[in-house]
Amino acid sequence: MKEFTEIITVKEDDLDDLFHVNNVRYIQWVQDVAKNHWLTEATEEMLENYIWMVLTHYIEYKGQAFLGDELLLKTYIKKAAGVTSTRIVEIYNNKTDKLLLHSKTEWCLINKENKRPIRLTEDLKNMFT
Repeated sequence: MKEFTEIITVKEDDLDDLFHVNNVRYIQWVQDVAKNHWLTEATEEMLENYIWMVLTHYIEYKGQAFLGDELLLKTYIKKAAGVTSTRIVEIYNNKTDKLLLHSKTEWCLINKENKRPIRLTEDLKNMFT
């Protein structure tokens, strides 16, 4: 499994009325880190031919983040078969190493031209493992 990581800092517009990170922002970060992982690993041909669509999100909120906190986003593919892949994203407070969020998302591979699901090729299956 190839792990991909990013570090971000919580900004004021990430906060909700309780002055901690808004749950919707966490979902955006889950999607952003997945996309960045794909863009880092995919070939130009893959980027031209495929897109990913979310089928399900399962999110467990384990803690809170606040303005100025530095967060470590970790992601990897747990399973890739048929037309889907299962991606794990975890978000940690980078200073305390406390897990703040654990998510599991099922993504469906889509043919960019006809917008229909397409089976993962061996290259795609092997790309993230």
